[in-house]
Amino acid sequence: MRASRLLSILITLQAKGHVTAQALADDCEVSLRTIYRDVDALSAAGIPIYSVQGSNGGYRLLDGYRVRLNGLSSAEAEALFLAGLTRQAADLGLGAVAASARAKLVAALPETMRSGVMKSRFHFDAPAWFVEPETLDHLPAIAEAVRNQHPICMHYQSKKTDNERRVEPLGIVLKGGVWYLIARVHGDVRTFRVSRIRQMSVLGESFEYPTAFNLEAYWVESIRRYEVDLHPNRAKILLSPWGLDMMEELLPPYVRNGAVISEEADARGWRQVSLSVGSMAHAAMDILRFGKEAEVIGPPELRAEMANVVGALAKVYGGDCQ
Repeated sequence: MRASRLLSILITLQAKGHVTAQALADDCEVSLRTIYRDVDALSAAGIPIYSVQGSNGGYRLLDGYRVRLNGLSSAEAEALFLAGLTRQAADLGLGAVAASARAKLVAALPETMRSGVMKSRFHFDAPAWFVEPETLDHLPAIAEAVRNQHPICMHYQSKKTDNERRVEPLGIVLKGGVWYLIARVHGDVRTFRVSRIRQMSVLGESFEYPTAFNLEAYWVESIRRYEVDLHPNRAKILLSPWGLDMMEELLPPYVRNGAVISEEADARGWRQVSLSVGSMAHAAMDILRFGKEAEVIGPPELRAEMANVVGALAKVYGGDCQ
């Protein structure tokens, strides 16, 4: 513990230049007397640290003394900072660890690079717009179970299930501001949304991590499979020029990228578009977002569903037009 504290004092002085004894004591969560002893120990070890007297007193390192990261460029240092998403590290229970890592990185940088990294011109805000923060009380414990390969007993509640199960946590994924647990259940790898875990406990036993499992490869394939399963059907619609522009905002990337747009337009300037859709009910809801800028050509089942929905809406709002 003391070795870690001495290193923390050293890198804090390298990063900030001048630090009061009280600030060091607060950061290390120890008494002032302990900080005084630690500073004496650093000085005895040959570290050029000296005290500054007066109302603004404290400790400083001899100018020019620092540990450098050999070969690290400014762009590489900036990339390391971008990789550390502060809020997401805190969600995982690693907020203090991430802050300490950032301080160590800054302390090790040459003076010419340090100011540029500290004044970063990039900021990542992972969650999507208009999304309420999820309840993530169990995420730090899950992350610890993943690191130590401990099974989890959890009560999981979703639209389709509400039960308890024992799982072997293989990894954690952050997608669009939502955390997911990837775990093995009776030999099968499954995906669980962390916010839907109502209760959980980490078991004291350990499990053997599957050597052939690759978290990134599993996630990429699961996304592809999910998108395909969610849009098993095909629809043909006519879109106005404005409707074609609306595709960027109203259709998900998977559907938009797989859409086939005819080169020729009709007399009104409308073009035929073939795209992947889900069930007829979901497809009708999605196409209705285009309003009067879209017309369904087929399949007949989708045209019938559109007629049913529009007819129901006409009954609701028809009286307001009289």
